[in-house]
Amino acid sequence: MLSNLSISCDALNKAIEGKEISNEEAYEIFNISKYESEKIFDAAKKLRNKNHGNIVTFSKKAFFNVVNLCRDTCSYCTYKADPGESKLSLMSIKDVQNLANLAKKYHCVEALFVTGERPEERFDIARKWLKENGFANTVEYLIFASETALAEGLFPHTNAGNLTKNELKELKKSNVSMGLMIENVSERLTEKGMPHYLAPSKYPKERLKVLENAGELGIPMTTGILVGIGETPYEIIDSIFAIKKLHDKYGHIQEIILQNFHPKHDTLMKSHPSAEENYFKMVVALTRIILPKMNIQIPPNLSPNSYQSFLSVGINDWGGISPLTPDYVNPEFSWPEIKIIEDNSSKAGYVLKARFPIYPEFFDFVNSNLKDKMLELNDGTNLVKEGYWR
Repeated sequence: MLSNLSISCDALNKAIEGKEISNEEAYEIFNISKYESEKIFDAAKKLRNKNHGNIVTFSKKAFFNVVNLCRDTCSYCTYKADPGESKLSLMSIKDVQNLANLAKKYHCVEALFVTGERPEERFDIARKWLKENGFANTVEYLIFASETALAEGLFPHTNAGNLTKNELKELKKSNVSMGLMIENVSERLTEKGMPHYLAPSKYPKERLKVLENAGELGIPMTTGILVGIGETPYEIIDSIFAIKKLHDKYGHIQEIILQNFHPKHDTLMKSHPSAEENYFKMVVALTRIILPKMNIQIPPNLSPNSYQSFLSVGINDWGGISPLTPDYVNPEFSWPEIKIIEDNSSKAGYVLKARFPIYPEFFDFVNSNLKDKMLELNDGTNLVKEGYWR
């Protein structure tokens, strides 16, 4: 039983006692955070330890940058390429096969497949690339790529934007999980001059519908929030509660990523400041307080000098880390070495374990064929055998 903190906040005491809190109560907790931040951080850490013990997990992955053309334009995104740019990626069938083979040699477990939003709808070069490889659309290619990864002993996790319900259903056959960042549910952030104005796929209703369809199909989903793009704290809280509402209904949100914004030199938001660290930590702590049992991660490469300190404010996962490929979404931030993450986690009092792209408690969502393929690497607790990932 967690003891009450000596703080004049009934809402926080309620959360510590294991009771659900409302949006308004979460606002109340945030509003006292400037005076009582350490006590709020401590509450989040205790809730994290109560529900996840002393284990912190990660997924050893290879990042397949399948196609980074995109029909959207987000003010902060440097992943998207335009035709002719040196960073343009159009992976051929041979490229996918070669990387899958190499990833297996590096003992990666996850094949992360990432694309821009429906590039064939906007770019002739994308349509030509698909045709040359024998596919009518990007999703057909992703199905092929996922099957290729499985054949090599990797396990796919696809993040390809707003997929239709039928596309999700087809990808479920070969993907153990999928991802779609909600980023924020604020309609204000889609208005003129705001980061999602030219990105219709980022409109909250569109994103929430995809996550709901995934819930109806029983697909374990990773989602998350981008912190520091001009939102208010209340919009962050509303976004967390929108995710909670979906999870309460379908039980399929396996993880929330909390990603701190950093400006990119080649974007419209290049002069916008990075997310302030204490504010980011408060978002992490609030997410843990609102969703005490949820798997919550921050990308360690985006907080390279302080990521281990986030263990004390509620996280229990480091997300996907690659010994082989860069973070194409944030290429200026290299992955820390897994051994260094393990050492820093140990110093903070936590044991590092490798997981599949699906968390142990979500294995029942996966079809028997995929579960059978994971048996060889399964340590008996639905985590990856230590002798393999090391």
